[in-house]
Amino acid sequence: MSDGKLILVSHYLCPYVQRAAITLAEKAVPFGIRYVDLSAKPDWFLDISPLGKVPLLIVPQGEGSETVLFESAVICEYLEETQSGARLHPTDPLTRARHRGWMEFGSSILSDLWGFETAKDEGTYEAKRTALIDKFARVEAELRNGPFFAGEAFSLVDAVFAPIFRYFDVFDTITSVGVFDGLPLVKAWRAELASRQSVRDAVTHDYPERLKAFLLNHDAFLLSRAA
Repeated sequence: MSDGKLILVSHYLCPYVQRAAITLAEKAVPFGIRYVDLSAKPDWFLDISPLGKVPLLIVPQGEGSETVLFESAVICEYLEETQSGARLHPTDPLTRARHRGWMEFGSSILSDLWGFETAKDEGTYEAKRTALIDKFARVEAELRNGPFFAGEAFSLVDAVFAPIFRYFDVFDTITSVGVFDGLPLVKAWRAELASRQSVRDAVTHDYPERLKAFLLNHDAFLLSRAA
């Protein structure tokens, strides 16, 4: 642990890590970052990650000890409860509960996204594309005036959806997937999040190249749609 700072254990492409990184940045919390190769997980990582996944947040304690938090939602909630800076959850309990529900909905979109980006045939690709279209149509019905999910204030829901939209920034350079056609509010929200500093800084500069390499390694059908 360096300088008593929080340490975020990360992987270059993980959208769940990005949630935590965005939250840390929005709350102006100094932190270090440590990358791990998930295809060859080192022993030190397996020793502290009960699920063998990222993100992890290493929290320094007194006398050189530390506590490790796992699961992105848990990490984001901990940061919201313990760190100063912008509030990222509504104060009203009912509204806060609804936000947590939409954060989980974002996780369900990520599950479909995994199937979409790793689909090796047209049938699977189209089935997952349809699932994504249906889910973003539900999101469109929930949005109002923006610019963020709940209006003027950036929230943890925005931190969840920003990494989702980032995938499509890369997909769009390959082919038009048509997931956001006819969804003007989702499109506006996506553009607003893409321009935010915390979102841009949540990944390394070579994220697009890394994601394209991932698609190539998985023989993704998406690549066959390139113009």
